[in-house]
Amino acid sequence: MIKNKLNIEVNKCLYKLYKLKDPLIQVQNTRKEFEGDLTINIYPYTKNSKQSPENTAKEIGDYLLENVEYLIDFNIVKGFLNLLVSDEFWITQFIDIYNKENYGIISPSDTSELCVVEYSSPNTNKPLHLGHIRNILLGNSISNILEASGKRVKKVQIINDRGIHICKSMVAWLKFGNNETPQNTGVKGDHLVGKYYVEFNKFHEQQKQKLLKNGMSEEESEANTPIILEAKDMLKRWEDQDADIINLWKKMNNWVYAGFDMTYKKLEVTFDKNYFESETYILGKEIIDYGLEKNVFYRESDGSVWIDLSKEGLDKKILLRSDGTSVYMTQDLGTALQRHKDFDFTKMIYTVGNEQDYHFMVLFLILKRLEYKWSNNCFHLSYGMIDLPSGKMKSREGTVVDADELISDMILKSQLITSELGKLDSMSQSDLEDLHRIIGLGALKYYILKVDPKKRMLFDPKASIDFNGNTGPFIQYTYARIQSILSKCNLSSNTIQISSLLELEKILIKKILNFPNIIQESADNQSPSIIANYIYELVKSYNAFYQNIPILNNSDEKVQFFRICLSKKVSEVIYNAMKLLGIRVPIQM
Repeated sequence: MIKNKLNIEVNKCLYKLYKLKDPLIQVQNTRKEFEGDLTINIYPYTKNSKQSPENTAKEIGDYLLENVEYLIDFNIVKGFLNLLVSDEFWITQFIDIYNKENYGIISPSDTSELCVVEYSSPNTNKPLHLGHIRNILLGNSISNILEASGKRVKKVQIINDRGIHICKSMVAWLKFGNNETPQNTGVKGDHLVGKYYVEFNKFHEQQKQKLLKNGMSEEESEANTPIILEAKDMLKRWEDQDADIINLWKKMNNWVYAGFDMTYKKLEVTFDKNYFESETYILGKEIIDYGLEKNVFYRESDGSVWIDLSKEGLDKKILLRSDGTSVYMTQDLGTALQRHKDFDFTKMIYTVGNEQDYHFMVLFLILKRLEYKWSNNCFHLSYGMIDLPSGKMKSREGTVVDADELISDMILKSQLITSELGKLDSMSQSDLEDLHRIIGLGALKYYILKVDPKKRMLFDPKASIDFNGNTGPFIQYTYARIQSILSKCNLSSNTIQISSLLELEKILIKKILNFPNIIQESADNQSPSIIANYIYELVKSYNAFYQNIPILNNSDEKVQFFRICLSKKVSEVIYNAMKLLGIRVPIQM
């Protein structure tokens, strides 16, 4: 806001002094160790001023001080001009935004850009785990942030409900399941199916070791155990629409879908549309035919279909196996085309881990080769893996951190900590249970989302729920503290009437005014961590204000009222910013 205003004034100044037209102007917040509010890098203009950086800065500073009413002073540090803005300006800006509902949020219109965001996209052979949680939280938060930046958003997932990995669980259930169901075992459906995926791999490994002892190579034994051959045969029968296989597939997938829905509800996330690989791979095969007609793809002598991307510096990529079965790329081509037909999107974002960077590079190149113009609007939100202190997770070995167990553990940790604090005796049991969910989920979500998506991260459950430091509970506690202050006040009968600010008050106003820019920056960079770390800095600044400046106990009623209003606006920004991360904030802790 103020940077845009200053840009206009600096533009006028540079033309007046040096006849510069549309120069690059770099206005930044002044660094904490220097006096000032805004800083301009002067070095780019010395060529035109034909003076030293210091003299150029003084000349520009003098002009701005004389012509811009809200500037009251300046200082020069080498080639950087630090400008001081009047208290009156900050107060006026605060009054302007004070009564704005959903401050910082831009509501999309019917003609706004439409973004499709894919996330979660699980396989139906295992339950959701910690790795899925990072994916889900990133995708859901980015969807919220894009919408808050003024874009329409559709949240989708592709459910990987077919393929050899699904057949593995099915084969194992037929062999070892004894007709177990979620109903007769009391086991959540996705957990039950996941159990048989692990069983398959255990049995496969035993058979593989026997083949190795009989002299078969590692690669041959991996591909030729009796149980893996059964799975391959089942996949072929599935694609041939064998009735018995299809019925078993539907039954076990429905168990998993019910389990996924329960986990999504716990995480408080939703989707606008589900896509299923079992449907989109067929459309993918139609694209294969189209690509062959256009000579974009070619067929090998064994019947398999490929694309040669060596001109782009890559290699050859298989698109259809020799037996006619599809690969992941086939399905993703079909899904992309179907989504464009469904939504006519402006942008499509795939939230998928960075181990799939190459896959999406190839996918987007193929779409471009097929001359789909919208392929230039497809993006991969690539994120790093997430580990625990105990190390890397492995689905095949059953050593993953189950999402449901982790959520329950975080809620339990919240319950234990709040019980120790002992300040909630007046709350009902149902309110207490909801508070434990809010704190536990807030700790989990914030700890994951505060990390730059591109970085691999270590999730420490104990550190995430600390009530001090850069954590969700620390931010939630500050919000609850402000609600306690506001509950003692009447904000309806006064207007803000002050003429000067303390430094801590000005810091808070500047941070609040920056909230719309933070939303846009986070949307542009597809990074919820920008929002998360902004909230932490805002909360730290508020706590410094709270601890050093009297709010309610002040003899000057005008100052007291302003500080209450400032606290209220801080709490609104905390609420809205945390909501963008998918985190609720409690009114009492």
